[in-house]
Amino acid sequence: MQKRVIVTLTALTLLAGAAPAAAQRGTDWEIGPIIRGKNYSQGMPLRPQPTRTGWTFDFPAPDAARGHVHYVTFRPGSLAGKSRIRVRYRIDAPRGTRFVPQENPDLPAALSLYLQRRGDTWSAKGRYEHYRWFSPATTVRALAPGEYEMSVRLDDPDWISVMGRTSGSNPDAMRAALVDADRLGLTFGALGGPRGHGVFATAPARFTLLAFDIH
Repeated sequence: MQKRVIVTLTALTLLAGAAPAAAQRGTDWEIGPIIRGKNYSQGMPLRPQPTRTGWTFDFPAPDAARGHVHYVTFRPGSLAGKSRIRVRYRIDAPRGTRFVPQENPDLPAALSLYLQRRGDTWSAKGRYEHYRWFSPATTVRALAPGEYEMSVRLDDPDWISVMGRTSGSNPDAMRAALVDADRLGLTFGALGGPRGHGVFATAPARFTLLAFDIH
């Protein structure tokens, strides 16, 4: 019988605009990414499952053959004038459970914040190199049992583009992405490796998102 890892969103708040209803409805979140018709989160539903308190989804387990989750995002609207994102969450898992990056199984699995500008072609060529941004390396957290918080300034110069350049090297591109934000959320990948290339778990575990605030 296939084992699954349950992720539960118990409380999520979004401050001062930026689509609070979308942030709280599971039907407005998307498990992906979907690129040219292909969903890279294999073995996953398109949407998390709504519950009385938020939404849930299952991580594939116990190996990559069952699938892997990459991105969980929603459409926030413009982030112009916003300065910080704060994420607080808890992971509960039995002793010995591992979260495994499916492309880099020798590295620890990690959680990162993610921002994507509207109109991205996913080519990472030319100006599109600066349409996808991942939060600074110092804010990335390994997936492990416990309670954690990530607090990330949107004007931090160390946001990383899809090709590894920092937002400080092209602040105009980062500002444009904030003004015309299309997707915002979480990516699951490798600590010290690709941020959103997918994670599975080796045993049942629970990820509880306690807060997602935009100030």
